[in-house]
Amino acid sequence: VDFAGMVKEGKHLASLHPQIVVKIPMIEEGVKALKYFSDAGIKTNCTLVFSTGQALLAAKAGATYVSPFIGRLDDNSTDGLELIEDIRLVFDNYSYGTEILAASVRHTMHIINCAKIGADVMTGPLSAIKGLLNHPLTDIGLEKFLSDYRKGN
Repeated sequence: VDFAGMVKEGKHLASLHPQIVVKIPMIEEGVKALKYFSDAGIKTNCTLVFSTGQALLAAKAGATYVSPFIGRLDDNSTDGLELIEDIRLVFDNYSYGTEILAASVRHTMHIINCAKIGADVMTGPLSAIKGLLNHPLTDIGLEKFLSDYRKGN
């Protein structure tokens, strides 16, 4: 994970397709690589972000996305959603174009709260996304509709 290695691999990946986003870790050499890729017009995702200060450095270096890991923070007695909220505030205060990609999303409430707070993008398990479809009142209502339909036919 040195600057030269990240640049070499990132340039190769970016050459494959214009939609490729190069993933760069939040380390000192990574911040240098973020700046390099930003200057070259290559999209980046700064990953392993666990603090507002790290997100600020990534945005200042020109990262396309920052990925705060909210579930991992929650696992360590830190409010991951509060981090998203703080990053949103900083990015809005300074009109940074960097988008917040909420990572380590674990369940439906993470998804809902990230949307309320203003995360631009989220990544999480399919089970959490499917969980958004379910609500007991929907099931009860559907059964009532079907029962009423059967009575009429």
